[in-house]
Amino acid sequence: MRAVQDEVTRNRRADAERNRRHLVAVAHQAFARHGTDLPVREIARRAGLAPATVHRHFPSREDLVAAVFAGRAEQCGQQLRAALADPDSRRALTRTFHRFGEWQAGEGPLTDAMLARPAYAALRSDHTAAFTRLVERARAEGVVRPGISVDDVRVALMALTSVRALPPGQAPEAVRRLTGVLLTGLLALPVGEDPVTR
Repeated sequence: MRAVQDEVTRNRRADAERNRRHLVAVAHQAFARHGTDLPVREIARRAGLAPATVHRHFPSREDLVAAVFAGRAEQCGQQLRAALADPDSRRALTRTFHRFGEWQAGEGPLTDAMLARPAYAALRSDHTAAFTRLVERARAEGVVRPGISVDDVRVALMALTSVRALPPGQAPEAVRRLTGVLLTGLLALPVGEDPVTR
């Protein structure tokens, strides 16, 4: 009998954890598109769950917002750690630009809301420091064009935020093209590549 009760308890916990992850994922997408003022009832509707289920996991909308922000911060950190661990600094910097551009095209409202909070100031500083190390390594290895500074690369990265002003349907293609233009201006040609036939 005890074994059966333990199994039921484990199943309930697993179901609860799945619901929680599902809610955070749905809220992430919704907040990224519409901002963090979206009502909890709307999040519940999108998740296919009752509002009471949402409140069991997240007693207030602020709790749900905090969970989404924590997940987003972890994603950013993982991306930067992966970039710093990549032995190919050209690939690492290129992927960082593309990922940042994708976030700007699809998650502008969420990013703005998160960075506006003082609690994330230290995290933003950590991410800036990690990006600086990434660029400095690329410069030391000759991946970045001569004369290009860390500040130049940072300004180029920030230029990708301009796509937020476009209609959502146009942003992905615009950010892809803009990322290509920016990287062409920042990165040195690979050894042996002919700039005429590139």
